[in-house]
Amino acid sequence: MITSMTGFGSAEKITEDYSLKVEIKTLNSKFFDPSYKLPNAFLKWEMEIKALLEKELGRGKINLGIYFELKNFEQASIQINQKLFDAYYKRLEQLSDELGIEGKVAMFKIAMNMPNVIVHEESPEGNISFEVFKTVLLKGVADCNQFRLQEGANLQKALVASYEKIRLGLSEVEKLDPGRIENLKNRIYHSLDEVKRRIQIDENRFEQELIYYIEKLDLTEEKTRLGSHLDYFIDVISDDQGVSGKKLGFLCQELGREINTIGSKANDAGIQRSVVGMKEELEKIKEQILNIL
Repeated sequence: MITSMTGFGSAEKITEDYSLKVEIKTLNSKFFDPSYKLPNAFLKWEMEIKALLEKELGRGKINLGIYFELKNFEQASIQINQKLFDAYYKRLEQLSDELGIEGKVAMFKIAMNMPNVIVHEESPEGNISFEVFKTVLLKGVADCNQFRLQEGANLQKALVASYEKIRLGLSEVEKLDPGRIENLKNRIYHSLDEVKRRIQIDENRFEQELIYYIEKLDLTEEKTRLGSHLDYFIDVISDDQGVSGKKLGFLCQELGREINTIGSKANDAGIQRSVVGMKEELEKIKEQILNIL
């Protein structure tokens, strides 16, 4: 089962006293990277919220939005700093007299809009408990994780498609390899005939050198290891217990090493074409697994 790091989820609770909504957006990241701005009434729960997100969502860039609104106020939750207002108004009045300007209404408006004259009270506490908020948050997280599982299913289809193309490329290499060796021997013997016409060659020594050279270009071990890595790859992405993106990243390194070695040893145009195709699909896999949790 593959879980993507890309997801979205939301949940809300509306009562006669308040409305609460949480929205969670997640993207891929190497680490747990949360981002949120809490309403004043929720600041005391910051550590609990962070721990819950890390436990339920794991690594990834996580953006949490919390929208909390109280209802049914009998009076506005504001205070007026009377002393500060008087000081502003008195100074404005002095300036008005000095400049010969009239307008008490204008001075009143200006004084009321000066900094810290109107003080907004924080949202009253006790309207919502952490347990109530936690219930809503967990619903939003569950919704996000469901989205991530759906995205994970799409990722798995893409990974299987790329796996099958790499497996097909390996089959092509196995089909072409015997002919490659024969062609290589024929080219060497043809070149040897040209050399024999000019110098004398020790046939026994040449046979030894030829065997050594052919062994150096042998692809048997690389083909076997690549096939084994591919078997393990398909087992990992099909595991119902969960798939680790980091684990697949390490496995891709091994796949790339064998494919590159086959390409460097090939000396055959057909095999090189298959190698290029396998490399292309491996790059697609690397891009996809960046989104896996």
